[in-house]
Amino acid sequence: MNVPYDLTSYVRVLKMATTPTKEEFWQVSKIAGAGILLVGFLGFIIGVTMGLLTGGL
Repeated sequence: MNVPYDLTSYVRVLKMATTPTKEEFWQVSKIAGAGILLVGFLGFIIGVTMGLLTGGL
């Protein structure tokens, strides 16, 4: 894998990058939080289902 270690390419990326607005930040935070809750809920459902099927509960 040929990864460029040229400092100018990193500087160019940093110049293009901007900080998000508060609205953008909250929107991304809500989506990430919803994803975390969804994954946790699915894990809980799978855990309960496996416990019921194996008699662990």
